[in-house]
Amino acid sequence: MSADGMSDEAIRALLMNTRRIAVVGASANPSRPSFGVAAFLVDRGFDVTPVNPGLAGQVLHGSVVAPSLAEATPLDMVDIFRRSEEVGPVVDEAIRLGARCVWMQLGIIHPEAAARARDAGLIVVMDRCPLIEWRRLGMAMSA
Repeated sequence: MSADGMSDEAIRALLMNTRRIAVVGASANPSRPSFGVAAFLVDRGFDVTPVNPGLAGQVLHGSVVAPSLAEATPLDMVDIFRRSEEVGPVVDEAIRLGARCVWMQLGIIHPEAAARARDAGLIVVMDRCPLIEWRRLGMAMSA
């Protein structure tokens, strides 16, 4: 079973019913996973706001990079490309800002932050990649 306990149907529904995604830890380096995932999401019709204080104000995948999650609102999903030990504050901010979902990328698991998010009513995905899940589930090429 996956770290988050999410079924294939729940992942599919989440991806199909999400429009605005903040990618925390976005990179301008094409060799970084966050660069490719953000591009994939944009290509699928999602409204993606990259978040990275070091790149703030630059344009990435057609959107201006926000310096903080608060500058990326309103949002449905927060896609987190940060080390597990750095996830807690991002999740807490997502809760405060009214996100619907936090998605922790492959290798990122933070049970305590996940519990706080679930207690606040958010959907929590851990140790998964939306690009991989999209393809694995055989979803259409457009959202």
